[in-house]
Amino acid sequence: MSRISARLERGQFEAAFSDWYRFAEQRMEQAALIAVDTGRKQALGRIRQAGSSAGLGRLFNGLGSKADEAVHRNGNGGFSASGVVFIRSGSERTRGAIDAYTRGADIRPMRGRWLWITSNDLPRVTGRFRMTPELYIRNGFEKKIGPLVFTRASDGTALLIVRNVGVSAAGRGRSARSLKRNGAPRKGQARQEFVVAFIGIPRTARAARVDVAAIMQSVAADLPALFYNALGRI
Repeated sequence: MSRISARLERGQFEAAFSDWYRFAEQRMEQAALIAVDTGRKQALGRIRQAGSSAGLGRLFNGLGSKADEAVHRNGNGGFSASGVVFIRSGSERTRGAIDAYTRGADIRPMRGRWLWITSNDLPRVTGRFRMTPELYIRNGFEKKIGPLVFTRASDGTALLIVRNVGVSAAGRGRSARSLKRNGAPRKGQARQEFVVAFIGIPRTARAARVDVAAIMQSVAADLPALFYNALGRI
């Protein structure tokens, strides 16, 4: 009878093992990158959903995320991969709002003594900006409605009012307009001695509504499962 035999030299064994080990290492690296990429997408989605559920609308659309395109190697033969969620919006207002609603904030005026809260009698300013006394003046509302006058309510609250204006006779909000030159209200409006344009407060606070740290910890706890799932698909 015939006999078949095989012989494996030491050098051949080491070369084969090195090739196998490198192949396995590459699979693990690729799986780690896939897991991290999946995790950062999940984290971003959960944060946005939490913001929406907290009544913050689309505020957290100002966030973005990205993941490593290659692993980072260390001196011990190991590697790591990471992803990050970050504020991508360039709007100072959006960045401040995200920071306030994720960390909490004590808000004080940057200039002057008061934070001015708009009343419902003023029309909205063009764009996405909240009406302020500066925007009121800049957008020509001193002529469209009337000049702002500082006064105080009976309880000492600071007010900016506009004297002698017309407002909707039907009671609709944001309807304040200047009177005609003869002092009569415009069509569909009633004359009013004054309207409160802004209410001044010295400070306000914002409580954190979205726990980003807890969401990130939750996603981090899912990473091992994401890694093994990715490894099985490669």
